[in-house]
Amino acid sequence: MKQTYRVLAALIAIGVLVQAAAIAFGWFDALSEVEDGLVIDDNYEGNAGHVLHGMLGMMGMPLLGLVLLVVSFFAGKVVPGAVTWAAILFGLILLQVALAFVAFGAPIVGALHGINALAILGVAGRAAALAAPATAGRRQSGAPVDVPSQASGSSSPQQTRSV
Repeated sequence: MKQTYRVLAALIAIGVLVQAAAIAFGWFDALSEVEDGLVIDDNYEGNAGHVLHGMLGMMGMPLLGLVLLVVSFFAGKVVPGAVTWAAILFGLILLQVALAFVAFGAPIVGALHGINALAILGVAGRAAALAAPATAGRRQSGAPVDVPSQASGSSSPQQTRSV
C-alpha cells in the first residue's frame, strides 16, 4: 500500500505538469492560428491542448485524487499523515475544478486556478515524499550514533562519544 500511495501521489504531481504543458500548448497554438487568420468566437472549440487540459482536469485528476484518498485509509498504518495529506490533496483538486468553472464567468479567477495548481503540485509532492523509501541519509532506528566532541582549539583531542 505504501508504494501504491507514493505512485498515485506522484502521478497527481505529474498530472499537474501535463496540465500546465497542455494549456500552454493550447494557447500558444491558438495564438499562432490567430496570426494566420483564425477568429476565436463562440464557435471556437479549442485545439488538442485545450481538450487534453479539459479531459485530464475534469476526469483524470479527480479520479486519481479519489483513488489516492481511498488508498490512504489502507496506507495510513505505514505512511504517517497519509489520510490527512490525501484529503487535503483531494480538496484542492475539487477546488481546482470549481475555480475552472467560475473562471469562465469571472476570468480573474483564472489566476487562482493557476495558483491552486501549484498548491496541488506541492501537496502531491509532499504526499509522495511521505511514502518514499528510507535512504542512507535517513535513519529509521534509534541506535546510538558516534558524534565527535566539540573542539575548542587545534590541540583538542578528536574523541567521539556515544549519543
